[in-house]
Amino acid sequence: MTLRCLAGVSAILALAACGAACANAANVANAVDSARPIDREALVGRHQPRLQAIDTMGPLSLGNGRFCFTADVTGLQTLPDHYRATGTPLETQARWSWHENANPQGYKLSDANRDYTAHGRTQGYPTNQNSPAGQWLRENPHTQPLPQVGFVLAGEGARPLTAADVGSVDQRLDLWAGQLHSRVSLLGRPVSVRSAVRPDSDTLALRIRSPLFASGKLAVRVALPLGYDLAVKHNPPLDWSHPDAHRTSVLEQSGRTLTVEHSRDASRYAMTLAGSAALTVKRSGPHAFEVSPAAGDTLDLTLSFYSQSTVPGAGGIGVGAVANAASANAAANGNANAASAAAPPIYSDSIFERSAAHWRSYWQSGAAVDFSGSTDPRAHELERRVVLSQYLAAIQLGDELPAQESGLTTATWYGKHHTEMVWWHTAHFALWGRPEYTARTLTWHQRTLPSARAVAAERGLKGARWMKMTGPEGRESPGGNPLIMWNQPHPIHLAELIYRADPGPATLARYGELVSETAQAMASMLHWDAAGRRYVLGPPLWIAQEIYDQSTSMNPTYELSYWAWGLETAQRWRERAGLPRDPEWEFKRTHLSALPRKDGKYVAVESHPDTWDNADSRHDHPSFLMALGQLPGDGVDRDTMRRTLNAVLAKWDWATKIWGWDYPMIAMTAARLGAAEQAVDVLLKPDGPNNGYTRAGHNPNKGLPVYLPGNGALLAAVAMMAGGWDGAPARAAPGFPADGSWTVRAEGFQPLP
Repeated sequence: MTLRCLAGVSAILALAACGAACANAANVANAVDSARPIDREALVGRHQPRLQAIDTMGPLSLGNGRFCFTADVTGLQTLPDHYRATGTPLETQARWSWHENANPQGYKLSDANRDYTAHGRTQGYPTNQNSPAGQWLRENPHTQPLPQVGFVLAGEGARPLTAADVGSVDQRLDLWAGQLHSRVSLLGRPVSVRSAVRPDSDTLALRIRSPLFASGKLAVRVALPLGYDLAVKHNPPLDWSHPDAHRTSVLEQSGRTLTVEHSRDASRYAMTLAGSAALTVKRSGPHAFEVSPAAGDTLDLTLSFYSQSTVPGAGGIGVGAVANAASANAAANGNANAASAAAPPIYSDSIFERSAAHWRSYWQSGAAVDFSGSTDPRAHELERRVVLSQYLAAIQLGDELPAQESGLTTATWYGKHHTEMVWWHTAHFALWGRPEYTARTLTWHQRTLPSARAVAAERGLKGARWMKMTGPEGRESPGGNPLIMWNQPHPIHLAELIYRADPGPATLARYGELVSETAQAMASMLHWDAAGRRYVLGPPLWIAQEIYDQSTSMNPTYELSYWAWGLETAQRWRERAGLPRDPEWEFKRTHLSALPRKDGKYVAVESHPDTWDNADSRHDHPSFLMALGQLPGDGVDRDTMRRTLNAVLAKWDWATKIWGWDYPMIAMTAARLGAAEQAVDVLLKPDGPNNGYTRAGHNPNKGLPVYLPGNGALLAAVAMMAGGWDGAPARAAPGFPADGSWTVRAEGFQPLP
């Protein structure tokens, strides 16, 4: 077997800061040979998606982490109904774009409360999601889609285009430059689109060429929807009904630009269309415009979007936004003095250049892994999944507001994010040597710390209790959400990953309060069991394997181990800051319940120890494996966990319910146990539901054409398998088989704790 590990300088520095706990991982990271660095451009280039026919499950996206545009094979969003009916919706989204329906009843979270009695006290939790209050609070606020942009036929034969009108498809996503190149024929005539998104603003650049423009037979339609149909929970259709329920107002127009404001209740955004040459703009409806070049066969167009929150002053969007847009556009074109009330033309050349520079820098930063030379026939597919997942993570998960599980491609759970998914969405960035992306997520936790403190106080806890399903405002959503607990230690884990990448007083100062407040709540969530002289977790509790009764669940294996690790890590943060260990945390940590087991194997939860007795308890997440996988194994007996892993692989009900992130999660456990062959086998399990990846790199799950936790978990698992973990065997790529079938070249990884 050929295994080479090229360690990045940042990884070595972080390992040095970890001390003795990272000694073995340091041996892995320092196994440097004289081989040349990975040719990253070649690595990325061999996995560029290329489509030569319509693939409704494989639309390709451009984005910057907070704004995303998803295109069909025409390069625009020309066939939205066709794609949504059989695959993935075509949408434009921004993470800052939200709407809230009126609340005439004045619903508040406590209106959805249900009382739970445990440990001698009764506490209300907002779990009644089916009440009028619960439903309103779940649905609001909800994400607000931006316009749909697609080709239409214009002139005498004006009509929407259908899939039958599209031929000669040749579409390529240039990952290295972050640009989409699309060629099709419409009505037998060629159409080409080059597109990119500006990395530092929410602007889409389009360069479209077709003789159909010159003949007046083609236009680009920009249509602004009311929002989503909230009667549909996942992948809701855009709502084009009730045109009188929202307003699209032209604020300013010139020969080359159009600026409009879209308003729906209190939600507003501005859009500026700008061309490098004169435009013909026709208003084709109260919320739609058709754009074409005034002359010639080329439309050089940019579409820029601005949230109300980006506009100075409290007077709405108005001309202030236009001036603000003008300043940004002028800067993009290298002319800072060109700003005026009427936005100057935005030249797409500058956006193409910025995009190319940004993506080149992205791919050249952080870690890389190359499987070329492997004889295992699955190696190329794993490498493809890894490359495309890195791209999707950057364009979908890189905002300061954590992403919904469908990223910026379609809407799920009303656009709200689930804080238990934060680890899968962003921990991999730090492991891949890009901790600045992980840090963005923690800014949300820092901003909403007052809300988390209020939740803790309301429930009789100290510190900050993290909400589970929430939007930008940080308010919990009713349902089982308030009883989820494995989200609670995540901020500590993410802060620790950042510290390992940048150890020092600045990192301790930046995240010390967050770590401390999170740990305080964790400690106060434990209850003393006098008979057993131990601390227990729950009830009430909804464990990560979401099939057990919430009112009686107590002591889940994974969560107990996470509590032990989280409290110990928080104590180390105190020591790093020159503070003594907190005596209460220490007593509770050292008196935690043992991880529950039965018949020589771990079970999901002590209160219902039927994992291996009852087939109905062997579906959904086998989360107990995470105690030695995602986590380093506090309280775990390795032999018991090995038997447990083998039982999962042999007896788990994959068909009833399993999720895309479960496969990488199980692989992480196998890797820590030295079962590298099992790790690879489960990571690439071919017959497992929800373990496929589309041409675009997405991991669709049942009913969800896009599911980003699967991509994030894949990246975390591969980072661990290629880059090692604390206490890993002293060889390169310790999570891959050493039987000669895998050639693994890895560089720049941070080891997992």
